[in-house]
Amino acid sequence: MYELILFLLFIAIFLAGMAVLRIGLFNMSGAALKTFLSKVTDRPWKGFFAGTIFTGILQSSSAVMVMTVGLVSAGSLTFPQTIGIILGTNIGSTFTAEFMTISLDRWIIPGVISGAILCLMPKVLLKSAGMSLIGISAIFAAMSGFKMLSKPIAVYPSVQTLISNIEDHMSIALLAGILLTAMIHSSSATIGIAMSFLMSGELSVASAIIMMLGSNIGTCITGYMASIGSGRQAAFTAYAHIWLNVIGVAAFLPLVDVLERTAAFFTDDKGTQLAHASVIFNIVTSLIVLPFARQFSNFILLIHRPHIKK
Repeated sequence: MYELILFLLFIAIFLAGMAVLRIGLFNMSGAALKTFLSKVTDRPWKGFFAGTIFTGILQSSSAVMVMTVGLVSAGSLTFPQTIGIILGTNIGSTFTAEFMTISLDRWIIPGVISGAILCLMPKVLLKSAGMSLIGISAIFAAMSGFKMLSKPIAVYPSVQTLISNIEDHMSIALLAGILLTAMIHSSSATIGIAMSFLMSGELSVASAIIMMLGSNIGTCITGYMASIGSGRQAAFTAYAHIWLNVIGVAAFLPLVDVLERTAAFFTDDKGTQLAHASVIFNIVTSLIVLPFARQFSNFILLIHRPHIKK
C-alpha cells in the first residue's frame, strides 16, 4: 500500500512543480504575455505562433487557455481571434513531454538548492528564476519517482487489471487518459505517468499513445471551467478547444499504428517515442485546421450560439 501512497505523493509533487514553475515563469513574463496576446492576434497564424511560444514558455496549455478565456471575457480578444491561439497551445504543450525525456536526476538537488538561494534574493527576476528552478527540479524528482514505482505498483491486482484492460481495449485506454487528465488538470502529468509505465515495460507504446490522445481531450476541462459565467465569447472559446481536440483525436484513433511507426522512425527509446507521437499528432491536427480557422469559428457559432444565453 505504501507504494501507492508514494505514487500519489509523486503526482502531487509533479503538479506542485508545474505550478511553481508556471508561477516563476509567469512572474518574469506574464504581463508582457497578456499585452502581446491582445495585440498580435488579428490573424489566425499570428495567434498560432503566439499560442505555441507562450505555452512553451509557461509549460502549460491550460494556463494559456485560462488567460485567453480571461482576455475574451474582458473584451480584449474576440472569439475568432482565439482559434489560432488554441491551435498553438496544442503544439506548445508538447514541449513538456519532450522535456521530460531528458534525464537530469543528478541535477535535482543542486537545482533545488540553487533555486532556494535565488528565492532569497531581493530582485523579483531572481526570485522568479529561483521558483522556476525549484519547479523544474520537482518535476524531474516526480518523474524519477514514477519510474521507480511503476514496477512495484504494477503487481497490485487492481493495477494489473487496469493495465490489462488498457492494453486490450482502446476505449478504456482513451477513457483513462481523459479521466486522469480531467481529475489532475494536467495532460503533462498523465503523459509522464504513461511514460513511466511504458519505460518499465508495463505498457505498450500503442496504449500509451492512446492515453496521450485522451489527455488532449481531458485537458479541455480547465478552459471549460474557466469559461463558466464569463460570457458567451468565453464559452465559444472553451467549446472550440473541446471540438478541436475531440475531432483531432477521433481522426487519429484509427491511425495509432501509423503514429507509432512514425515516432519509432526517429528513436528507439520508447519514452521518447511517446513524446514524439504527441508532437506529431498536435502539429498535424493544428496545421490542418489553421488555414480554415475562420470557417471553424463560424462552425462553433452555428452549433453553440442558439444554446448560449446572452
